[in-house]
Amino acid sequence: MGRNPFHLVEFSPWPLTGSMGALFLTSGLVGWFHGYSILGAVLGFVLVLMTMFQWWRDVIREATFQGCHTVQVSKGLRWGMILFILSEVLFFFAFFWAYFHSSLAPSLELGSCWPPSGITPLNPFEVPLLNTGVLLASGVTVTWAHHGLMEGNRSEAIQGLFATIALGVYFTFLQAGEYHEASFTIADGAYGSSFFVATGFHGLHVLIGTSFLGVCLGRLVLQHFSTGHHFGFEAAAWYWHFVDVVWLFLYLSIYWWGS
Repeated sequence: MGRNPFHLVEFSPWPLTGSMGALFLTSGLVGWFHGYSILGAVLGFVLVLMTMFQWWRDVIREATFQGCHTVQVSKGLRWGMILFILSEVLFFFAFFWAYFHSSLAPSLELGSCWPPSGITPLNPFEVPLLNTGVLLASGVTVTWAHHGLMEGNRSEAIQGLFATIALGVYFTFLQAGEYHEASFTIADGAYGSSFFVATGFHGLHVLIGTSFLGVCLGRLVLQHFSTGHHFGFEAAAWYWHFVDVVWLFLYLSIYWWGS
């Protein structure tokens, strides 16, 4: 670390392997959708998983065992996470813009009404309402886990984090069933595309957040976090609260108002 409080990372192959994995995964999936072999997608998926494991292992070693994450470094990580979540807010803002652009002034091609003619929207007071309750409950349990960690109560933190992960998995299960039973598809015009892209990307963020929290649970069990040094957990909690808030906007605008 030399004379400054900043952590200068060593040369790492993981950005290269991660980008190659992403390339193979996306191009392999496109090829598979067009009837070619799935081998490229599988190779990309394995590369991405390997990169995740190895890169996170390096960061955990630097933070927990080598003491590289000083106060200054932690401050930089916090700002990095804040800016990342801000970029995610703008990402979803584009989807809401697309949805309201089509729904507030439906064109003749959509039958001049919203939902468009021939589309039977999902009942917002069935599975979507249940999913809203599930995510709100998960926000409570992750906050419970955070308070347990700050108070030095590891068993309470583990219980709260495990409950949050279980609720995240349950949300994904419910949304998969909802997609399976929907009477429309992503190919059904502006409504289908805006609905499935917005809710699908949110579902992807739930999967990412669940894996994020899963890594934190493993680190919590291995006693990597202390009462004053646990930014990895805080970042996961911030991300999960962001996912909760986005879902509330999705539910109110697409499921409830849009139906």
